[in-house]
This record gives sequence, structure tokens and C-alpha cells, in this order.
Amino acid sequence: MCETSNSKATLVDECRGVLHVYSDGSILRSSRPSFNVPVHDDGTVLWKDVVFDSAHDLQLRLYKPADSAGSKLPIFYYIHGGGFCIGSRTWPNCQNYCFQLASQLRAVVVAPDYRLAPENRLPSAIEDGFVAVKWLQAQAVSNDPDPWLSHVADFSHVFISGDSAGGNIAHHLAARLGLGSAKLAPVRVRGYVLLAPFFGGTVLAKSEAEGPKDAFLNLELIERFWRLSIPIGDTTDHPLVNPFGPNSKSLEEIDLDPILVVVGGSDLLKDRAEEYARRLKNWGKDVEYVEFEGQQHGFFTIYPNSEPSTKLMLIIKQFIENHSEKI
Repeated sequence: MCETSNSKATLVDECRGVLHVYSDGSILRSSRPSFNVPVHDDGTVLWKDVVFDSAHDLQLRLYKPADSAGSKLPIFYYIHGGGFCIGSRTWPNCQNYCFQLASQLRAVVVAPDYRLAPENRLPSAIEDGFVAVKWLQAQAVSNDPDPWLSHVADFSHVFISGDSAGGNIAHHLAARLGLGSAKLAPVRVRGYVLLAPFFGGTVLAKSEAEGPKDAFLNLELIERFWRLSIPIGDTTDHPLVNPFGPNSKSLEEIDLDPILVVVGGSDLLKDRAEEYARRLKNWGKDVEYVEFEGQQHGFFTIYPNSEPSTKLMLIIKQFIENHSEKI
């Protein structure tokens, strides 16, 4: 959504050159992505867009290996990041990463958009994530499913991943759907991959408080994203922001599918990701935590061909294989 600002209005908030919020309440969104990199579409992965929520005009992008005819492949959701305020399935960094996921994981990749803040504050994005997986269920039970998807997709082997804000959405999907994802039957979620999940809290973690000011995702930007995305009048201890906040439902009593938590060692979100994994593991959940020393927030999409990014892809592939046994 783009609105025209009054010439007398002053700029109040700006996010990566894409989102501009003005004092009169108007909002300007640039059509240019903040990651203006070439799209590497070599034809080995096919893709197309599908509307999954006509009420909010939300689309998702489907990917599959071009040579997948006759195969039954796992389904891998990739929910983009952007602090709940920016980002899109159409951004070239997102598309390039999804090409790699489809090709290297040998999977059908589903990359949904969701409504962005501040026009649509939380819980809008969380609800949109749920609608995106319910769309898959509708495909699985339909008498007339999309053949582009149904001919190759194994609806009983679904993995849901999210990057940053998308990782937050993936967490809430894991808690909402619970072990076995019975609400999605016959779709079966086998596991979740949280890539530098975007969590917060009123008490700063050490990595947030002491992280470098020139970090790719620095504290000032973190606080700006939260200021623009949380419900007006709430704090960063809101249950959708802080999974261990004073008003958050305890995760100890919830049975969860396996979760892989990934974070860069130089990411200001590191301590929160580590605490999340540690607490869940202490409660007996099936959680794996992987930290990449020296890596910044989003390293896997910013430098997708780096050694750490290549290693991460192998770790995700192994996670899928480990949790793809037949029930």
C-alpha cells in the first residue's frame, strides 16, 4: 500500500529505504526492494504465483525443480523476514534463496507474503501465516487441486521455515498446530526451521545491548521494527514478541514437532534464539540449535554462496531427512 504524504509532513520513521512513515500518518512504500540484486533464474527451478487469501489480496510463490515430474517431494515453506514491516516473496534475495532451497533440498517451496506493519500491525502477519498453511490443506483435500502442485507435492511431509520475522511466524505456527498438526490433516508438518527468529522483550538480551551499532540488524533498527509492528499501547513483552514474557502462554505444556533453530554468532538476536532453544530443550522438546560463528543476521540470503550458507543448506537437508520417516 502506498499513500502520498502531505508536503508539510515530516519523516518519522524509515526502514531500509523502502518504508517511510510521516508525521501526518501517511506512509510511502518504495516499489524497489532494499536488496537490489540480480535474479538468478537459470530455468532449473520452475515457479509461479498463486493467490491464497483473496480477502487481503495475498499471494504465495511456488517453486519446484524443473525435473520433478513423476516425483513426490517434501514441501518446504519459506516465510520471509523484514521486521514485520518490509520484505516480499518478490524481492530478488528471497527469490534467489528459494531457487536454492528448491534445487538443493529437492523440495516444493512455498513462499507466502503477509500483511505488513504499520498499516497492519500484529497479529495480522501471524494470522496470514496460518491462512497460508490452511491453503495447503485446501489443496490436499480438493477434488480439483492445482496440478502444478499436487502432481509432485507430498502433503504428508511438510516443513515450515521462517527467516527473522518469518521465524517468529513459524514459531507461532508450531505452537498453534502442535505435535502432529492435526488441524491440517491430511497435511502433516514434520518440523520447523527457525532462521534467526525475531523475538524481543522489554529487558534487553546481552547480545542486543552490547552488539555493534553498525551491525546489519542493529538495536536501533530492531526497536524501530517493534515500534511499528506491535499493537499500539503494547510493549515488547507482548506474547507475539516475547515467547517467555509475563503474559505469554507457557510452552512447557505444549507438545511440539521438531524444531531447528539457526543463528549467526554476531547477530544481535543470538541470545534470544539460544535462550529459546535452551528452554525448549530443557522442557524435553526435540530442538536442535546451530550457531554460525562470526555470521551476521540473514547471512544465508545476503551471501547465499558462502561456506556458512552452504553448510546451513546441508544442515537443513539433514533435518528434513531425519524427520521424514513414514508414520
